[in-house]
Amino acid sequence: MAKFYSTKTYGTDRGLSCCFRQWKADHSHCSTLHGYSLGIKLIFESDTLDSRNWVMDFGGLKQFKDWANYMFDHTLIIAWDDPHRETFTLLNEIKGGYQDRGVCDLRIVDGVGCEMFAKMCYEAMKDMLYNARINDLGRYPLSEAVRLKSVEVFEHAGNSAIYEGDNE
Repeated sequence: MAKFYSTKTYGTDRGLSCCFRQWKADHSHCSTLHGYSLGIKLIFESDTLDSRNWVMDFGGLKQFKDWANYMFDHTLIIAWDDPHRETFTLLNEIKGGYQDRGVCDLRIVDGVGCEMFAKMCYEAMKDMLYNARINDLGRYPLSEAVRLKSVEVFEHAGNSAIYEGDNE
């Protein structure tokens, strides 16, 4: 069956500059703190177009953009099982950062890296689509036929990872 696809990209030039480390990568420098300005590409699909001949109304993605800014803009991201989690938590609590916040803006997640970030973005966007369907959509009506196909997260032009969910 034929399908339509549309994409929304938040490029690496947008400034989602985060710092993280792959603490389990003890064979490489990726186990140390390092950072990138991440990019995110959302891929939507549908078997049909809506009344405007669209798959997805991109104007309705403000909630996702806000979530991505919260997660990835000037943050430090670590895995919940990082052996130095306590140290990073203390850095988050020491005042002296922007607007008297901590010296880091810590996010603790299930796993670190583009693959896990793509999965996190997929799950967040999928939840937002679900909630948009059960709530008043107001200005940005959502077609019942639109689905999130996949999410790609870029470290830079040379490295990215894609997560494709179950599409239920």
